[in-house]
Amino acid sequence: MTDFDTLCALLAEQPFVVLTGAGISTPSGIPDYRDRDGVRRGRAPMMYQEFLSGPALRQRYWARAMLGWPKVRGARANVAHQALAELQARGRVSGLITQNVDGLHDQAGSTDVVELHGNLHRVRCLDCGQRTPRDDIQVVMETENPYLAGVDARQAPDGDTLLDPRFEARFKLPVCPHCHGERLKPDVVFFGENVATATAERAMALATTAPALLVVGSSLMAYSAFRLCRAVAERGRPVVAVNLGHTRGDDLLALKLQQSCDEVLPALAQRLR
Repeated sequence: MTDFDTLCALLAEQPFVVLTGAGISTPSGIPDYRDRDGVRRGRAPMMYQEFLSGPALRQRYWARAMLGWPKVRGARANVAHQALAELQARGRVSGLITQNVDGLHDQAGSTDVVELHGNLHRVRCLDCGQRTPRDDIQVVMETENPYLAGVDARQAPDGDTLLDPRFEARFKLPVCPHCHGERLKPDVVFFGENVATATAERAMALATTAPALLVVGSSLMAYSAFRLCRAVAERGRPVVAVNLGHTRGDDLLALKLQQSCDEVLPALAQRLR
């Protein structure tokens, strides 16, 4: 048997839970954070405490994010996302947990997705708690910061860009359309911020009640994802992975396919029909 045959055999008996990471979205043009050795690429992303520290750091974040948003908004679900949606629709996938914040699983047709780290398509006010569609905030920022029109900035993970710092200090921050507060934050979990308790509990319940967990495109370096794999393995259930390169949970895996997820998942969906 090939590793792919073994994967199919492990997942054929009962519906399984899937945990996805950035690797499933790279074929859609969204950069990931880490290389195949699990080492972070480029500079460190903004930490949660930095974002809270004052307007200057929020100017830095939103100036770069304003330029990065069109790439995220324009991304399209790829064949790997579509394969998981098909498997879920046919009852083969009993739960889908993602570390990604791009909304591509929803776009592909998956339902009841547990978004461990939130979703960039929403913005939350830290003062009043209200949420606003990201597109609405984008219109405001582009209107109030016309000097950034046409500025070239290289795309980075999660809608960030590598923008020359000289463009940041002039940036006019958006305000909340509900309370006019100035502490708007993308509705995602920043580095250094905790996953919401209810979200973490829902993900853990899905993972630990499944007969198997399939990890797709994740290095599992984020503890919020690694702990799910560890909990499944501790219960004697198989954790299998499709990931190019090292993962933090390699010692927990019953099987690992070091292949591209946009090749493996469509083939898996076809085999399990």
